[in-house]
Amino acid sequence: MKLDTLIGEPWGDYGLMDSGGGRKLERYGPYSFIRPEPQAMWAPALDAWDADGEFVPGSDEEGGGRWQFNRPVPREGWDMRWEEVRFKSHCTPFRHLAFFPDMAPQWAWMRERLGEGSEALNLFGYTGVGTLAMSAAGARLTHVDASKKSVEAGKDNARLSGMEGRPIRWLVDDAVKFTAREVRRGRRYDGIILDPPKYGRGPEGEVWRLEDNLPALIADCRKLLDDKSRFLVLTVYAVRMSALAIGELLNQALGDLGGRIECGDMAVREEARGLLLPTAIFARWSRD
Repeated sequence: MKLDTLIGEPWGDYGLMDSGGGRKLERYGPYSFIRPEPQAMWAPALDAWDADGEFVPGSDEEGGGRWQFNRPVPREGWDMRWEEVRFKSHCTPFRHLAFFPDMAPQWAWMRERLGEGSEALNLFGYTGVGTLAMSAAGARLTHVDASKKSVEAGKDNARLSGMEGRPIRWLVDDAVKFTAREVRRGRRYDGIILDPPKYGRGPEGEVWRLEDNLPALIADCRKLLDDKSRFLVLTVYAVRMSALAIGELLNQALGDLGGRIECGDMAVREEARGLLLPTAIFARWSRD
């Protein structure tokens, strides 16, 4: 199976300014931040970094950490834009900025395959930027996340984008249980995206472990696709897992549909030198 690299280029409101020494310097709208990045094993291009804030990781093996700010940054967040989608970014306790900018190539790829009246499912949908990107292409969306706070942020982003009237179902639910119910209902989708965490809990305490639960979830997702469906996109941020592994998982689960399977690294292009910083792995099935 051929490995590909999906490259996220800088855009107006986001850029990877520099990276190295186990850290990265990024711009998010009018603010810049330093965050840990174990894969940035090289030396940085710039002699010194000037950022508005830095996430300092905890010393224990469980992670943790805290933000330190050199200049005021709005705690309630600030407006950002990707194409016609507007959304709030803010510094979360988990070192993220309330969306994943390396997903931009996936958003663009999916919306090219959706048209007016098509239907897509976003599992583990977080704050809904991908949901809104697909909705702007004319699709009906079902957005599922176990976090009520994330779903409410998605609704706020829809209002900010002027898309509160779009046909989007915003659901606080366990992705595994919801998908199984959709199978029993005989539902089908034109496209599915899932961005599962390594570990998580559902709204009723359901436990999710990526290595244990992903194969069964993919099998259920297959049952929601048919010979008119267009894609399934899987992204994984657990670095211990291989792109070849999730590529073969999709190949075995969806191979009977025809089309093609792609897998490989997701990466962001650094502005300082143009080098590529790997961020995640992906596998996707599509029918052109």
